[in-house]
Amino acid sequence: MNIAVCIKQTPDTEARIKLTEDRRRVDESDINFILNPYDEFAVEEAVKVKENNGGEVTVISLGPDRVTSAMRTALAMGADKAIHLKTDRHPDDPLVTAKALAEVLRAGNYDLIFLGKQAIDDDHNQMPSLLGSLLDMPAATVVIKLEIDGDRVVAEREVDGGHEVLEFNLPAIIGAQRGLNEPRYPSLKGIMRAKKIQIEERSAALEAEQLQVESYDYPPPKEAGKIVGDSADAVPELLRLLREEAKVL
Repeated sequence: MNIAVCIKQTPDTEARIKLTEDRRRVDESDINFILNPYDEFAVEEAVKVKENNGGEVTVISLGPDRVTSAMRTALAMGADKAIHLKTDRHPDDPLVTAKALAEVLRAGNYDLIFLGKQAIDDDHNQMPSLLGSLLDMPAATVVIKLEIDGDRVVAEREVDGGHEVLEFNLPAIIGAQRGLNEPRYPSLKGIMRAKKIQIEERSAALEAEQLQVESYDYPPPKEAGKIVGDSADAVPELLRLLREEAKVL
């Protein structure tokens, strides 16, 4: 089976985010970047499908030179190949990214395409659906369970208030959600193997962006907490504050 995984490199979830002076970008000068956490589930599922059905897994990522470290992580987890679409940065417009990825995916003739359901930096949550539209493939997002039998796929996904089960044929696109699997830690053998794999570099031809970020802003600071007492006598005052100030009762 010919499998692709589209991944993104994102700031570490523990990073303290700083904005540039014009507040249109994140200041990357002191940020540790990682493989997008939801993409870890996508890579793990792709490798599991390969182990069960044979074939190979190709990792594809768009971005500057630094994204190769995330690609090495995916290779260490068990992916076989990597394609780097080189740009100065990630576009703000997800459709621009989707079109660049779709061009590579279309030429690769992949049976199954995995992505994380969203990236934790911009949270657009659009890429699996955009690629499904551009490639004319069924796309299941927020997937927490996947079964493949020949060309037949059964995907269970989270929806508001419950789960939804979809059935469709390959080729197809899967947007992985937390709970789909437990991503493996790269072994020392896998890390050494990943270092030897040549990452294919291609120049990304990006269209003009229709969506532009005007500015980012920091969330408002949290108000200091209140201590109303340290005994049962404080309960009436606590209830009053929850009702009149916090308005949660």
